[in-house]
Amino acid sequence: MIKIYFSDYFGIDPHILDNYGAFNVSLITDLPLFVDPFRLFNSRKRLYKRLHDNIISYLMFLRNKSASGNVDIGLLRGLYTFREVNQNWFGFSEEGNKGRGLGLDFARSLNRNLYVIFTDFGKEKIASGSHLEKLCLIKSGVGKDNISDFTTNLIKEYLLNYTQTFAQKYINAKHRKMQAVEKVKFNYDTETWETDTFDLPVFKGDYVLLTPKDILTKEDVWINRTDLMNDFSQIIDTVGNDQLRAQINSYFIKRLARYKEPNEKQRRAVIDSVVETYPAIIEYYIRSKEKRGAEANLLSEERVSESEILYIKQIINLVSELHDKTNFYNLTGNTLEEARMRVYFLKDVIENKGGHRLFYVKGKPIRKEADLHIMYRLTWLASPSDVSREVNDGRGPVDFKISRGAFDKSLVEFKLAGNPQLKRNLDKQVSIYEKASDAKKSLKVIVYFSDEEFDRVEAILKDLCLENDKNIILIDARSDNKPSGSKA
Repeated sequence: MIKIYFSDYFGIDPHILDNYGAFNVSLITDLPLFVDPFRLFNSRKRLYKRLHDNIISYLMFLRNKSASGNVDIGLLRGLYTFREVNQNWFGFSEEGNKGRGLGLDFARSLNRNLYVIFTDFGKEKIASGSHLEKLCLIKSGVGKDNISDFTTNLIKEYLLNYTQTFAQKYINAKHRKMQAVEKVKFNYDTETWETDTFDLPVFKGDYVLLTPKDILTKEDVWINRTDLMNDFSQIIDTVGNDQLRAQINSYFIKRLARYKEPNEKQRRAVIDSVVETYPAIIEYYIRSKEKRGAEANLLSEERVSESEILYIKQIINLVSELHDKTNFYNLTGNTLEEARMRVYFLKDVIENKGGHRLFYVKGKPIRKEADLHIMYRLTWLASPSDVSREVNDGRGPVDFKISRGAFDKSLVEFKLAGNPQLKRNLDKQVSIYEKASDAKKSLKVIVYFSDEEFDRVEAILKDLCLENDKNIILIDARSDNKPSGSKA
């Protein structure tokens, strides 16, 4: 049996995890899911609401510290920085589940913004509640990963108890260990974080955390900077104060008029300026998001459900196909030969054995390369090669670096045919990666889902004189040209 998921490694029936409400994480690579603080705020569960209140209480404590102006490097490290809780196996990282955490850059940004922008934090008059996500709405370098990491750290005690309860009931004692965990609970009297001990499942020397599905989302948190930018004009219209609305509109139009034909970057810079000058606009945006709380829950539930289908159910089917019908997991040779044979086995399964179904969720094809990369990474099991995802050797990240020792390295780039940067990537990007990572060999794999995408790829290859390049492999994932019995 090939082990991929929490249930595999700890001998748990997946239905037990599902009934408990926990997501069955992969212990091979992290998955692009996030804890969304809005799901805590908007939940009907009193426990979740208390968790959100605790987050806001700690932020108000930090706000007061920041307002005092006496936050030195020691306080920044002790109160404002946090390690990533990589034991939950969520988020993105270069390989495995190791992320960067919330370091001094985040701490300084938090310290600066808490008392400059959030002077009324905890006493909002427009929105119905306080929200951590305010931090990602201003030009501060705080993104969704930071928001999710911060939230996870501040509810870590709950997640540890949630996991311990499950583990003690369902997981054999030989797979558990008493673990001392730092920064579990904040003591407001001593103004220090306390350590506590928990009985937890252990994988490769580290504990594993379970997370309830009903606090997760995918792609972005509900209150996010992208929506603020995209819906800015409509948000201005929601401002109830006529005078303030007119002032914001006038300022926005004047700033935008400086550019003859403003591009997206310039438009976003203008919005940043408006938000800095009239921070109340953030409250109106948040209020509009609060009013659509039911939509947030439905959207997150759908995204998490689709993730279960894509990353668990369909990966299990893909691995089963590769294990039972091919020699995929017994390949040897140098890294380029192994990578090439694996791609061709994958190509055969997708094109001829109904495997294309795995790239469709509810009848719609995968349109995100990150999903494709994760699916491919989860098939690289039982290989003597080291497989690193999103390796960054100074010139930008490459999808996969396959290495066996210091002198046998190959790169594999997976791209969707609909990627608007496909031509540029094929023309220059991989050769730059090869030079930067000291890998002299690379494969480019392009997946297409329609006749139009295939025609586009062929035209690009012809234009670049690459139509006969054996290191460029196309995979046909169309559903309309497969036998009717295997249609998605």
